[in-house]
Amino acid sequence: FTHGLGAVTNQSQEFPWGLWKGFNVVTGVAFAGGAYCLTFVVYVLNVEKYHSIARATVLNGLLSYVFYAGALILDLGRPWYIVNPIIGNSFGYNSVLFLVAWHFLLYMIAQAIEFSPAVAEWIGYKRAKRWLKTLTLGAVIFGITLSLLHQSGLGALFLLAHSKIHPLWYTEFLPLLFVVSSVPAGLSMVILESSLSQRVFRERISDEHRGEMSPIWVGLAKGAAGSLFAYYFFKAIIFIHGNHWALITDGWGALYLIEVMVFVLVPCVMFAYGARQKSFGIIRTASVLTMIGSMLTRLYVSVIAFNWRAANHYIPSWQEIVVAAMIIFVQIWVFRWIVMRMPVFSENHSTLETKGAA
Repeated sequence: FTHGLGAVTNQSQEFPWGLWKGFNVVTGVAFAGGAYCLTFVVYVLNVEKYHSIARATVLNGLLSYVFYAGALILDLGRPWYIVNPIIGNSFGYNSVLFLVAWHFLLYMIAQAIEFSPAVAEWIGYKRAKRWLKTLTLGAVIFGITLSLLHQSGLGALFLLAHSKIHPLWYTEFLPLLFVVSSVPAGLSMVILESSLSQRVFRERISDEHRGEMSPIWVGLAKGAAGSLFAYYFFKAIIFIHGNHWALITDGWGALYLIEVMVFVLVPCVMFAYGARQKSFGIIRTASVLTMIGSMLTRLYVSVIAFNWRAANHYIPSWQEIVVAAMIIFVQIWVFRWIVMRMPVFSENHSTLETKGAA
């Protein structure tokens, strides 16, 4: 990094956005969508069934945004410029990127407030915990609004690249597709994260909590099936309206059909069937397929199908891949560190064993 981005990345003037923005930021934000979905259900709709996984989901969302912002800082090349959109230095106030930057910052603050009662409970500040809990509903509503705005804002960024994105993935409805796709992607992440947590953090989870997971996974699978169907419906309408039939006869068309059929329609059916049969293996498999599909969808728009006519296409360097993986691994380590110390899976931290916390 001391020699600039050119020494460690394969980015160029033709491909200014590489793996760190396309994967860690644009794709990662979709996976963090489970936080706003679940908090809406728990705190706004007051569905108590999902309350036991709310803290873990909010923590995962908060850490995702913090570390994806870190990836963005790396990709700037000059990290100290990260404050420019915040202070308005040489920045267009009417630009979508300016709005997305502020939405990122404010949403991280909102999620920190949502998780703060767990921190207060951990350090034993009961009065502070009661006061912070009074802020939760307001922070949730504010956070949901911000999340929807910056999910659509990320899609709106690519509206400026009309001539550079392959027609199969470009549409004036990209902001809508980004919002809708964040729902099944986020719910799939919640299913996978909660499923893995049941095994990894077994000593931190009470028997009562483990017994609640079966109906929770079924409910999340139903939500994922419905949102995937909505996303598939919008994709089909946009495809037919754009009259893109002639575009699916080449290699790009094959990639598009695989994405839509294998990673959207198939997991949609699997979620519905798994929820009906209460087959958690099918539900988890559908979650993995959905996450792969969401990753491909956003990578096509931001990286793979971007400047698709270029003679030399962008391929990330091994340094970019290592850094992208490192960001995810450090995020997982921090998540584990917090779970092993704070009451993430229980309101009553003292009832849980603390072995292995060190």
